[in-house]
Amino acid sequence: MTTQISASAASPIPALSATAPASATAPSTSSLPRTYHVRTLGCQMNVHDSEHMAGLLEAAGYRRVEEGPAAARATEAGDGGADVVIINTCSVRENAATRLFGNLGQLAAVKRERPGMQIAVAGCLAQQMGEGIVEKAPWVDVVFGTHNLDVLPALLERARHNAEAAVELEESLKVFPSTLPTRRESAYAAWVSIAVGCNNTCTFCIVPSLRGKQRDRRPGEVLAEIEAVAAQGVTEVTLLGQNVNSYGVGFGDRGAFAKLLRAAGGVEGIERVRFTSPHPAAFTSDVIDAMAETPQVMPSLHMPLQSGSDKVLRAMRRSYRSERFLRILDEVREKIPNAAITTDLIVGFPGETEEDFQATLEVVEKARFASAFTFEYSPRPGTPAADLPQVPVEVVKDRYKRLDELVRRITHEENVRQEGSVVELLVAEGEGRRDAVTARISGRAADNRLVHAGLPAGLAADDYAGGAPRPGDMVRVRVTHGAPHNLIADSALCGRELSQAERAENEARRAGDRVWYDDGPALFEVRRTRAGDAWERRQREETGEPEPDTAPVTLGMPMIRVGAPGAVRESSGDMGGRTMLGQPRTI
Repeated sequence: MTTQISASAASPIPALSATAPASATAPSTSSLPRTYHVRTLGCQMNVHDSEHMAGLLEAAGYRRVEEGPAAARATEAGDGGADVVIINTCSVRENAATRLFGNLGQLAAVKRERPGMQIAVAGCLAQQMGEGIVEKAPWVDVVFGTHNLDVLPALLERARHNAEAAVELEESLKVFPSTLPTRRESAYAAWVSIAVGCNNTCTFCIVPSLRGKQRDRRPGEVLAEIEAVAAQGVTEVTLLGQNVNSYGVGFGDRGAFAKLLRAAGGVEGIERVRFTSPHPAAFTSDVIDAMAETPQVMPSLHMPLQSGSDKVLRAMRRSYRSERFLRILDEVREKIPNAAITTDLIVGFPGETEEDFQATLEVVEKARFASAFTFEYSPRPGTPAADLPQVPVEVVKDRYKRLDELVRRITHEENVRQEGSVVELLVAEGEGRRDAVTARISGRAADNRLVHAGLPAGLAADDYAGGAPRPGDMVRVRVTHGAPHNLIADSALCGRELSQAERAENEARRAGDRVWYDDGPALFEVRRTRAGDAWERRQREETGEPEPDTAPVTLGMPMIRVGAPGAVRESSGDMGGRTMLGQPRTI
């Protein structure tokens, strides 16, 4: 379905209605290639779709705005300073449309001052609203959906040529996204899609109607992509699907996902394999065995519960019950004792009683999730649950508050249990907002917990020649503090007595900024990796820095090492709530 929309459509915001789609004759401000900026809202699938959009645009001659001088003209509207701004939308949340049109309203003012600028809207909300987006925001140039990412460059050119908005939606997938060019955001970790769409009929979910029925990629195609990213330096892959453990149904092999996990772990160069998200109804023992027996498959599992009430689960059309859910968790923990399990929870689903809510609290208490994404139910037009009698808003908010308090308490308690354990984290960009202030680096442990690790005294985070780990490198540290939402591993600074003045200065800092000491030895071991090499290579490419005449050969050996591993405590026991200084642990 292809629809052309006139730019003269009525606007509910009269002051912005004069801002028409960009014309092909719009003046150019420079002879440089046109630049793009993608803003992603929503799930990991959207993040990966945005990588495909970026790849398509770069193949068509566009360039990331961050790589050129145009970035200097960026505004608070989130345009990045680009000639083309794509908003990749989500429709899961109730306020998705409000958020989109708020963003578009801000961009309209930027567009009036930037001749030739184009705005495109993509993703699930675009698939759902289609022409309605241009009717409400006629300054939008392009709208396309989840099934036809490949048309983005052509639609931008069509809108420029015709001087009117181009809206194109498809009712089913025409080109599997993984066959498209990809500009991956990370040099060291990659999303790999194994399936798109969903065959479930959950009454609260709009995704199946927007993403379509499940379509599986053949295992050989998936493994070829993993091998390709590994050859580029990637060491961590995350297998993506709306329901990954149903993978294989499309080609008649119900055991295909477990086999794929084992095969992915066997790809040379891949050190970490993750996946998201499974469905409890289809989660089988062969998958748990594959996780337990494949060292490269990480001990982390996101298992959406949604509700602990069997009555509510039936109303949601979730084809499992709470007892079955807890049995899965028991089997996972029996075979993978160090697994961290996370979940999704919805409160206030239509018809939920206080008794139903109490059942959810009981299951959450038993499950001991490492963390949980909690949501207040919001009706999504077009879903069966939207037409059911709704729980009063004040009741939903009260239940959400009580559930959130329980989840936070358990998360903190589980984090405290990690104190004293030795972890290896994959150093990442953007994971620690206060790293520069606290002299730490951040990344994910094997179980996917976020770890902020203190640097050895005198080592700057960007002193890579001096041994600082690069994004993509691995660092072995000891957890010295379980914070409410993350782990702190300041073991590089342990192993010495503090003066009274040092102790007082440290205790005066806010909890997130202080150094957390324990009674163990110093430990900070960096393992330089191919992924760190890939990150460094990308940095040089983006800045135009030439390759060094002589590059070090990475052997996977520690480049900087603080502390003697023989003296390291490998247990995960609590320290009794006290620091090395004998003071109560500060929360």
